[in-house]
Amino acid sequence: MTTPPRPPKQVAQIAPEAYRVPKPPAWIRVARPIAAALTTLPTPLRRLIGGRQIEVDGQALHPEIQTVVRLLNAVPGPDFTGKSLADGRATLDLESSIFGGEPLPADLETIAIPTAEGSINARLYRPPGTRPAGLVVFFHGGGWVLGSLDSHDTTCSFLANKAGVCVMSVDYRLAPEHRFPAGVDDAVAAFRFAVEHAADLGIDPAAIAVAGDSAGGNLSAVVAQVTATTGEQQPALQVLIVPVTDLSAKRQSYQYFRDGFFLTEAHMDWYREHYLTDADQALDPRVSPLLADDVSGVPPAYIAVAGFDPLRDEGIAYARKLEDAGVPTTLRVQAELIHPFTAALLSAACRAATEEIAVAIRAGLAHAAVPGSVKRRSTR
Repeated sequence: MTTPPRPPKQVAQIAPEAYRVPKPPAWIRVARPIAAALTTLPTPLRRLIGGRQIEVDGQALHPEIQTVVRLLNAVPGPDFTGKSLADGRATLDLESSIFGGEPLPADLETIAIPTAEGSINARLYRPPGTRPAGLVVFFHGGGWVLGSLDSHDTTCSFLANKAGVCVMSVDYRLAPEHRFPAGVDDAVAAFRFAVEHAADLGIDPAAIAVAGDSAGGNLSAVVAQVTATTGEQQPALQVLIVPVTDLSAKRQSYQYFRDGFFLTEAHMDWYREHYLTDADQALDPRVSPLLADDVSGVPPAYIAVAGFDPLRDEGIAYARKLEDAGVPTTLRVQAELIHPFTAALLSAACRAATEEIAVAIRAGLAHAAVPGSVKRRSTR
């Protein structure tokens, strides 16, 4: 008789020194201090490079961001939409490695999350030297097409350190290889896994949030809506950072910021074409959470939008929709910044805005936690 195979451990800890993000190429290690220097140039030199201060719709672009944007726009050659998928994904990872800076210290674990289609990976960040106040299930941005665990390594380590929480970054399936609803299914599965295995992770199951930037903010909003309709445990907090909330329409911020501020209208069109199989899917609330009929049962929200972002107005609209439905909602408009500011932590302005998010996470999860409920089970 054949002995059935042993099931894999659902939570497998790896020694921190044995599992690190790959060391970036030498040119990136050189580019980081150069990029950092651009954000701290003397005012006369910054004005020379960045030009006259940009003001749009009553907002003034932050001078250090304007300098970087001006130089990025001057780089010759196609952006990721003119490259192969592999090259486009590599481009985003490299840009994130440069402008995100060095990750903060964290104890890392790798996690295999079972799904209906097999399994996906996640990377768990534990803040060093402190008992975590909760867990953030984090979904990276990249238009459901780009992005990876590595592209958002600095962001996740920053949030883990500054909020004093564990962050579980989810490697959900990407389009066009896996179009909608694959990413949604993976996001919901990841949150359910976190709830079911909270004791294994040493986390209070009542203190689990969802968070993400851009497409990841979209997935976070969708997880919040799905769990509200099924009657299962919901996130204690949804943190939506420069989120996509409506792929069916373009609001006035698309007209103001369609080009020149990193995320462009052309990028969003490209993402939409790769993510959806037909245009009508944009009307599905799992694609466009702003279109949901009833959001009254979703968890409290912290929504951060950037002033110079095509997605600004739909993020604000979603915050207003939640407020009108009686959902406790904090809307923070970072009027001087661009999309996605949480990925540009070399900038002092972007770091400060991201630290605001960390403070909100800590406060939200501390409020949700049940005293004395955390007892981590051994996974060995």
